[in-house]
Amino acid sequence: ALAAALQPLLADPALGEARTASVVDVATGTVLYEARPREAMTPASTVKIATAAAALAALGPEHRIATTVVPGPDAGKIVLVGGGDPSLNARKKHPAGPGGSLVALAADTAQALKAAGTPSVTLGFDDSLYTGPVRHPIGRNTNIAPVTALMADEGRTDDSWSGPVDRTDTPSEDAAATFATLLRERGIEVAGAPARTKAPAGARPLAATHSTPVGGLVERMLTTSDNDIAEALARQTALAAGQPASFEGAEKAVTAKLASLGVDVSGARFADGSGLNRADKVSAGLLTGLLAKAADPARPELRPVLTGLPVAGFSGTLRTRNAGTSPAAGLLRAKTGTLSGVNSLAGTVVDPSGRLIAFAFLSAEGPSPEAAEKALDKLAAAVATTAANKA
Repeated sequence: ALAAALQPLLADPALGEARTASVVDVATGTVLYEARPREAMTPASTVKIATAAAALAALGPEHRIATTVVPGPDAGKIVLVGGGDPSLNARKKHPAGPGGSLVALAADTAQALKAAGTPSVTLGFDDSLYTGPVRHPIGRNTNIAPVTALMADEGRTDDSWSGPVDRTDTPSEDAAATFATLLRERGIEVAGAPARTKAPAGARPLAATHSTPVGGLVERMLTTSDNDIAEALARQTALAAGQPASFEGAEKAVTAKLASLGVDVSGARFADGSGLNRADKVSAGLLTGLLAKAADPARPELRPVLTGLPVAGFSGTLRTRNAGTSPAAGLLRAKTGTLSGVNSLAGTVVDPSGRLIAFAFLSAEGPSPEAAEKALDKLAAAVATTAANKA
């Protein structure tokens, strides 16, 4: 039944010259439909499913990333140390929920300094946890900030918290300058401008603030397709594996962690965590394999991979897709993927009997991104209605 429904839809010229598919019953692992499921293609943002699974497997959903302030190498000096928290913000109230707060960190630091009788300091900042190029290979882009271990509000130059916007070229310096201002507002004199400084090894923190738990970061990343969180999670996976926190180190760590989950990573490449890099290669079968792993009762730590997926017609990047009277509205959860000439969709759908079906459709070289999205939405809706008919 699925083959009869999906084959003509997969043949739609709107999907371009290359298209692959995988549809799996999650509970049983039964392949319900496939078309070249092991062929690796550029996945665009659907690679975030892989980034999410690797980070959750490496760190666990409750892990929090710390941003700390430690005594500096000289008397009267303190150092703001970045831990790579992508939720770190400098706002009094953050619309995306709890995360690391420079405001709270400044308050706690000022209190500790006053208690120690230190009303005046010089401030350094340490963003050395990450290595390698800070610029994504696509270069300056409104979809991603420079990837550093110290950054507030994703380096955004306005009050937004998601979507494309101009980013600062100096996120670490800007975060440190903001922190200095916050300290001054709380009665601590900060001499001069903050300077890049290596924090003393083993220094005990004066104060700390912690990120949203990794499970929450994964959900936000998937719902809004947040590239900054994706790159941060890839680097945290690298750190957990003892790899350098760079694009190359993250690629090695993510590949190894996914292989350890028992999914087939042959032909796959994770050149970045966000999917902005066209060198990424993922198969439809790998994506459905990861979605099935995330639903496995034996893998509860992976569940945010599913709960973070946008809901068709309701949330995130699927809010306007398969909406309204579509039979998939409210039943379909999926990660979108879009680059010039690349369109993909991977996620899950529940049929009326309660069965969970995982699917992945990858396409390339289509003539129109809008037409390709509509064709992908038809495929996903067909999975929902055909599974329902079969039930």
